[in-house]
Amino acid sequence: MSHAAYVTDYLAHSVAAMNAFAADGTLQATLLRMAEVTTAAMRAGGKLLIAGNGGSAADAQHIAGEFISRLMFDHPPLPAIALTTDTSALTATANDYGYEQVFERQVIALGRRGDVFLGISTSGNSPNVLRALAAARAQGLTTLGFAGKGGGKMADLCDLLLPAPSTWTPIVQQIHITAAHIYCAVIERDMFPRA
Repeated sequence: MSHAAYVTDYLAHSVAAMNAFAADGTLQATLLRMAEVTTAAMRAGGKLLIAGNGGSAADAQHIAGEFISRLMFDHPPLPAIALTTDTSALTATANDYGYEQVFERQVIALGRRGDVFLGISTSGNSPNVLRALAAARAQGLTTLGFAGKGGGKMADLCDLLLPAPSTWTPIVQQIHITAAHIYCAVIERDMFPRA
């Protein structure tokens, strides 16, 4: 396949996945429900914890940044923590306990009943995200997930799961960040209603 054909094929997959998302009322309702439960938690004094690996780690940080800073308009910061940024905690835990526990131990340390945990995994099967979801459930957090088509093992651990309509990692990640921007914007609008 030539480079030009590859570009055309990639864009066709991207558009098809986005069109599937745009046409899926169930996915959109799930995303709005995720925003509602997160808004309710924040209004009650809770916070959002977010984790993922690789590109999903970057998405976790991106989402937290939208809440701490702003997305669509200026407002006071909202409580969101990406569990992917503390290199000392991550490397100490990985070294002393194993990589599968790097998010779990942070959830146990930082999560409180009434908080929300958002796990992001394109496969839905990342062991460290699964362990963090289980720990979050055990601590009384609401568990949300962004995954790929089918949801993987995350489906059994999430109160609400948004499975992107694709199995191709880069396309799943595109859907995730689009969903994340909608999620953040709806929460922002609900927390700070404007005329």
